[in-house]
Amino acid sequence: KANTLFIQPYVTEKTFNIIEKENKLTFIVSEKSTKSEIIDAMRLVYEADASEVNTAKTIQGKKAIIKFKSEGGARELATRLGLV
Repeated sequence: KANTLFIQPYVTEKTFNIIEKENKLTFIVSEKSTKSEIIDAMRLVYEADASEVNTAKTIQGKKAIIKFKSEGGARELATRLGLV
């Protein structure tokens, strides 16, 4: 279930800026996913620890803005995913 929770990374100029400034990465996630499931899935799928998740429903789908525990965690994962 964890590997189907994340649909795709969501990158715009704004979300790109918060990778650096706020240590946050944005994903489009499954409509039914909860914040705790997103945190657990982040650990399982990407081996990254999230400290907080905010979600919002958008035209693109359910968006999850994920803040990372480790300094530079968002940049590290974005680099691994080829986003930066």
